[in-house]
Amino acid sequence: MDIPSIENEAQYKALRDKGYSKEKAARIANTPNASKKGGEAKPYEEWTRSDLYQQAKKADINGRSKMDKTELIFALRNN
Repeated sequence: MDIPSIENEAQYKALRDKGYSKEKAARIANTPNASKKGGEAKPYEEWTRSDLYQQAKKADINGRSKMDKTELIFALRNN
């Protein structure tokens, strides 16, 4: 059985050191943009409550309909 190769060994090791499973660390380290930083989206504080709600819906956060903007931000960041 072949052992899959890791495209970004340094990132894989860093993820494993943070406690990620071998599979998840490998998936992340092998993505084409694994070493690129995002930063295109505005911070959650600049989003509308409606946009935050839609993002929480995509993340399947329970109780989102009763949350205010601050609670949605907290839930999204800690999900």
